[in-house]
This record gives sequence, structure tokens and C-alpha cells, in this order.
Amino acid sequence: MDFIIEGFKDLMLIEEFAIFFKLVLIVILAGIVGYERESWKKPAGFRTYVLVGISAVLVMSCGEFLYKELGSDPTRIPAQLLSGIGFLGAGTILRDGFNVKGLTTAAGLLAVTCIGLIVGAGFYVSAIVATFVVYCVLSYSHVLSTRLEHYYFIDLKIVSQKPKEILDDIRKVFNHEKLEIIQLKIIDDKEADDYIKVEVKYKEKVDINKIFAKVMAINTVKEVSEIKRVD
Repeated sequence: MDFIIEGFKDLMLIEEFAIFFKLVLIVILAGIVGYERESWKKPAGFRTYVLVGISAVLVMSCGEFLYKELGSDPTRIPAQLLSGIGFLGAGTILRDGFNVKGLTTAAGLLAVTCIGLIVGAGFYVSAIVATFVVYCVLSYSHVLSTRLEHYYFIDLKIVSQKPKEILDDIRKVFNHEKLEIIQLKIIDDKEADDYIKVEVKYKEKVDINKIFAKVMAINTVKEVSEIKRVD
């Protein structure tokens, strides 16, 4: 066993073999993460992750080579890679109305880039452990997430001719539907009718149309609408 280990160390002293080994390793590690993303039909899959990982290894190897040959800063080129990967990650982020998708995929690309950099630097065990952790987070974090309590939030605008008189009625409707009122305040609108802004929190999904109908049934209520959250 010691003979094999010593022989491997001798081979790693050969620069071309070392780079070849790094490339093979990053293809395996980045491919594992990329395959997981592709199985979920994400914008960036196996090929994207592998190419990003290979690029990171080559960039890090190039930085080390320039340091040995010319004495230049070995971190300069990898630093530029981390800046550039942000543009690639931005391409995977999609905005659908008020929903944002692709952030996890973009974060995964950054993680694979960093894994590629440490492979290029020669920290093989750390790269393998990091890949295992990243894969577990991407594949199994939803198991923990489903066991935790989830809260939903909604902001409502209730237009009324007499907003102060219907506050108790609004509280009764929300309490009956098991909705927790976080904030309830009357907004003085000089250009239109005054309205009540209600911020509500609840654990289980509810029928919003049913809530709207019950609130509209309250006397003097003229309009009920949802205020879109921009977080």
C-alpha cells in the first residue's frame, strides 16, 4: 500500500500528469453535482457544471504556472474567474412575475467553481468532501425543509367608506380562517377612498378567493385586492 502511495506522489510531481489527474477528478466531482441539477430539469446541467469545473482547474493551474515561471500573483487569474462566474450564474436566474427562480443553480455553479479551484490547488480530499456536502444540500435539503414549519404571507388592501367601523369584522373573518394578523392599519388616501392595509401570516395555504368574498360581504367594503410583495 505504501508503495502505491509513494508511486502516486512521484507521478504527481510530473506536471502534465498532475493536470490530467485534476481534470479527471473535476469531471467526476462536477459531473455528480451537474447530474443532480439535470435530474431536476434545471437550466444548468451536467455539461455546464463540468465545463465550469474544468475551467476553474485550468485557471488555477495557469495561475500556479505563472507564479513558478514569472513570479506573478497566483490568485489574480482565479479572482477574475470568480467575478466572471457571476455573469454565468445571472443567466440561470429567471424572474417570473414576483417569483425568482434559478438562484440555487447559480449558487451551485459558484460552488463547483470553488471546488475546481481547490482541485487545481491540489486539495483533493477537501474537494471530494465539498462535493459530497454540496450534493447532499442540493438533493436532500428539501427533506428537512418539509419537516420545518412554513409560513405564508399576504398583504391585503381593503377599501371602505368607513374603515374604522369594520376593523372588528375584519379580525373576526381572519380569526375564523385561522389567519394571524401581523399588521392592521388605516391608510388615509387623499386622492381616493381610505383603505385598510392588512398583513397576514398563515401556516397552511388558504383559498384567497374565499377570503376576498367574506371580506367583501362586510358592510361598506368597496374593494379587496392583494398588495404584491417586493422583497
